[in-house]
Amino acid sequence: MADQPAVPGADAAAAPPAPPPTAAPMVHTNLGDAASGLPGRWIAAGAAVLAAVSAAALVLAWNTQQRVKSFEAELVKRQQDSAGLATEARTLAHQAEVTAREAAARMALLEARVAETSMQRTQFEELIQSLARSRDENVLADVEAAIRVALQQAAITGSAEPLVLTLKYADERLARYNQPRLERVRRAVAQDLERTRAAGVTDITMLTIRLDEVIRQVDELPLLAAPERRTGAAAAAKEAPRTSAPAASAAAPERPAGDAGWSERLAQAWRHFAEQLWVEVKDLVRVTRIEQPEAMLVAPEQAFFLRENLKLRLLNARLALLSRQFDAAQSDLRDAQAALDRYFDRGSRRVVGASDAVRQVMGQSRLVNTPRPDATLAAIAAASAGR
Repeated sequence: MADQPAVPGADAAAAPPAPPPTAAPMVHTNLGDAASGLPGRWIAAGAAVLAAVSAAALVLAWNTQQRVKSFEAELVKRQQDSAGLATEARTLAHQAEVTAREAAARMALLEARVAETSMQRTQFEELIQSLARSRDENVLADVEAAIRVALQQAAITGSAEPLVLTLKYADERLARYNQPRLERVRRAVAQDLERTRAAGVTDITMLTIRLDEVIRQVDELPLLAAPERRTGAAAAAKEAPRTSAPAASAAAPERPAGDAGWSERLAQAWRHFAEQLWVEVKDLVRVTRIEQPEAMLVAPEQAFFLRENLKLRLLNARLALLSRQFDAAQSDLRDAQAALDRYFDRGSRRVVGASDAVRQVMGQSRLVNTPRPDATLAAIAAASAGR
């Protein structure tokens, strides 16, 4: 207990009574020895602690190094595993892409087959429906299709003849079926047939043929400025006295040969001579009344252009008829008719025939709409619906 250092507070509190004065030198000697041995112990304790800390630090550093090495090894291992997994993933992705392409190709093939199957199914259903339809429905469908085609042909050609023929055929076909269901349709067909016939649609083909004939005759029509010679009328007038003389001699009663005197024969010969002379004199002079004086002023070189102008008018009218422009055709035909009446000889049969042909074409070239067989179509729709 004498080696422990003295604590001032504790010594003051629990110290025993002071020894006698004779014992004081010995107490000071013990305290000096204790004070001189205290730093060495602290140094030894510090060295021991430092050694322990160094050993612990070395152990901790070694442990940390080992753990770092294990972490590095684990990291390298995991990196290698990751590289392997990445390679495997790329392989699997490539295989998946190939599989997806094959699946897409198969899907497209399946879709094509499904579409083909659907189309075949639709056709098969239509075939079954067409086979399942009754005979009356087939007849109504055929009649309706024929009427619609005839309407298109009538619109293209401008003639009601295709529609008339189709309605007649439909009436004859419906007459072969003794069905009360079809009587209403047959009455509608007869009604539309009568309306179509009464419409009087313009026959463009016949009108163009007449115009072509007039155009062909234009070069042969005589002008007022250069009338044709009427040799036929003169020959007929000359033959008339010759034929009248035998008729008169036949009508006269038979007389004996001795009764016919030379005076009678002379009078008959003179009368025949006078008639022939009068016919020749009439052929020398012609008196004609002309309403348009400018027609006589047409020069021979202008006659060619007059005829060509008339041909162009008629050709324009023909083209207007073919294109269904009836107003333009009427205008050209009026001009052609005016040219025929003004510049050509109305006493010629050819001019009269050409003028009559142009007038007939002018009267028939009018716009007439082809009536639609709405009653027949409505009756067919009602019969098909079962009403």
